[in-house]
Amino acid sequence: MSMKSKGGAVELSARNVLHRKWALLLCVASFCAGMFFTNRIWSMPEYVEFPGTTSEIERIKLNSDGCNLNTVARPNSNYSKVEVSNTQNVVNNDVNNDVKRPRKSETDESSTRKKYFMVIGINTAFSSRKRRDSVRTTWMPRANERQKLEEEKGIIIRFVIGHSSTSGGILDKAIEAEERLHADFLRLNHVEGYLELSAKTKTYFSTAVALWDAEFYIKVDDDVHVNLATLALTLSMHRMKPRVYVGCMKSGPVLAQKGVKYHEPEYWKFGEVGNKYFRHATGQLYAISQDLATYISINQDVLHRYANEDVSLGSWFIGLDVEHVDDRRMCCGTPPDCEWKAQAGNICVASFDWKCSGICRSVERMKEVHLRCGEDENALWSATL
Repeated sequence: MSMKSKGGAVELSARNVLHRKWALLLCVASFCAGMFFTNRIWSMPEYVEFPGTTSEIERIKLNSDGCNLNTVARPNSNYSKVEVSNTQNVVNNDVNNDVKRPRKSETDESSTRKKYFMVIGINTAFSSRKRRDSVRTTWMPRANERQKLEEEKGIIIRFVIGHSSTSGGILDKAIEAEERLHADFLRLNHVEGYLELSAKTKTYFSTAVALWDAEFYIKVDDDVHVNLATLALTLSMHRMKPRVYVGCMKSGPVLAQKGVKYHEPEYWKFGEVGNKYFRHATGQLYAISQDLATYISINQDVLHRYANEDVSLGSWFIGLDVEHVDDRRMCCGTPPDCEWKAQAGNICVASFDWKCSGICRSVERMKEVHLRCGEDENALWSATL
């Protein structure tokens, strides 16, 4: 009995071991089959953007409902595009609000602007038609010659004037008619007036530097005689200086007494009564380099205006690193002064009478000054700038 029992126990034990092996093998086989089956059913195809219409996409969604594919996160091409586009717009708007980028056209324009040597603005008034004509018939080239001067020498010359207090009135119409005849005006966004000369000067330089990319910007009165070639050659000696202010430098008294010419209402800013102004160029003719003209343009809203235009200009450069060039050839007297100098080979840049702040009776005398003190008519065209 004991032997049978022992033998039966051994046989039962062997069967149990065999059953466990088969069970383990069956489990492994079932697991592998399950993995294979699951991958075949649930694996997602590689994402491909459907070019189809909305109805086609909806049909694909309906056909997939039986597999419950909506529960699986899958990229939706239309949704993704909309979200990215909206996000990009938000980012672009935020950047544009913080940083003002130049438009492509502005960048291209600044890089392709024609370079000029100098811009000459002849300050004039509505009542000065005869003065302008005297300039046109003497030292200022006319019509085709002026165009040639711009193209070949880079020299631009314009009469500078604003508008009357009555916009579109008879004064403005007269200037428009003259412009159609000669095409030699630079019109400013400025209301003309004797007490507004400082404001006009700011507007002139700001307008000129915006219109023309030049090395120098010159202001001259319409009752002053100018030798253009001599002016150009004089300025060419200073073209390597970044901030230069050229003219006849002076320092006159600050006039506190009311009713006198050149009265300075803000005389108290210059110290005790009887003090003199700081050094500045006389207003009949002066030249400034491009950096200074640009400085005026940028800061025109905060630059203070004194009663006298030449004083105002000089005050704008106080405290700046500016080289003041005192050139006395820019303020010669009328004949015989400028004539003697011309005969000695020292031709003047500009001539006028101090007592008149210009050529006295310039309409009648401009031609005489030009004949006696003017440079050779070919000097400008042969000058190397």
